[in-house]
Amino acid sequence: MIAAPTDQIRGIYHRRIGDIVVTAISDGFVNGSYAMLRDIDEQNAERLLTEAFVPAPPRISVNCFVIHSAGRVGLIDTGCGVSMGDQLGKLPENLSHCGIDSAAIDTVMLTHMHPDHSNGLTAPDGTAHFANAELVVSETDVKHWHDDSAMSIASPRHQDRFFKGAREQIVPYLNRRRDSRGEVFPGVTALPLPGHTPGHTGYMIQSGGEQLLVWGDIFHIPDIQVPHPEVHVEPDSDHRQAVETRRRAFDMAATDRLLVAGMHMHFPGFLHITGNAAKGYRLHKEAWVQAF
Repeated sequence: MIAAPTDQIRGIYHRRIGDIVVTAISDGFVNGSYAMLRDIDEQNAERLLTEAFVPAPPRISVNCFVIHSAGRVGLIDTGCGVSMGDQLGKLPENLSHCGIDSAAIDTVMLTHMHPDHSNGLTAPDGTAHFANAELVVSETDVKHWHDDSAMSIASPRHQDRFFKGAREQIVPYLNRRRDSRGEVFPGVTALPLPGHTPGHTGYMIQSGGEQLLVWGDIFHIPDIQVPHPEVHVEPDSDHRQAVETRRRAFDMAATDRLLVAGMHMHFPGFLHITGNAAKGYRLHKEAWVQAF
């Protein structure tokens, strides 16, 4: 008798953008709750998820992206590290499966400093996971998370997870970081997308006439927030700005027929957006693409 398989395939997917290879790496997933959503009731949220044939309550993917460009290796976001449960923190083993040593990564680019994006910067003992990497991060985000006045009016949960966490994660990189402005890596340009956090940043990848926008947390639950971009989430620093930025990003992606990658899009995370504010937006998952 032949035993049935017991392991899932690795969460790794390669996508070529001109001469640049972008590798989507799954850090795992988190089971979300309706309580994180704002401006939609639980009944409608569940209906939208059920109609889209996805788990309800929502299961939220956590994706990171490796960039091979001009003989160098960069990484956009670091995942959750090892401190957020068995379903998360898969980036290190998936990097290893790709044959990528963390020491070979010379640039880490953060979309923002929330634990599912920046917790993987450091090990539990506070040492850097990426010993040779320069950190590209918005100075607006850094200043915000180091603002004692802002922390004092935040909820206890946000004080601990966001403010204190960000301060701890950045310590080994304080003297080797750069603001996310302009070209930050060969073929990669930073694009401010504020709202979810004050310094939330996307990264436009361009090569050989092709483009890909890695847009971070423009949405968290795509099957709800694409048809209803007004729906926001509890962790948003400025929910009005987050909604405005989301609509602007949707319009840009639809108008330019732009390929997009999201940290919380169903793995591997590549998609297109069509439509407009008047008629509504639609999400189109990109078909499997042969990279090589």
